[in-house]
Amino acid sequence: MTDRKYPVITLCGSTRFKDEFMEVQKQLTLASNIDISVGLFGYSGDSEVWENMDEGTLTATKEMLDDMHKHKIDMANSIYVINVGRYTGDST
Repeated sequence: MTDRKYPVITLCGSTRFKDEFMEVQKQLTLASNIDISVGLFGYSGDSEVWENMDEGTLTATKEMLDDMHKHKIDMANSIYVINVGRYTGDST
């Protein structure tokens, strides 16, 4: 399907800005876009995911999430970088 009615936009930026991600998702959706966001917020709100991981599991999970996010970018027509206070994070 090459003719897309709704542009696909992948959100990028530091996961410490969960509230900003949620706000941008809302704005993009209401503007008739399909938004693809991060799966987990490592810095704000998903601590129960990270708490019980040993260092090896934590590293492997972070690598998997980074790889998965690159695939999300490949799926999109464009990206939207959430840049709060000119901070995007090392991964971005």
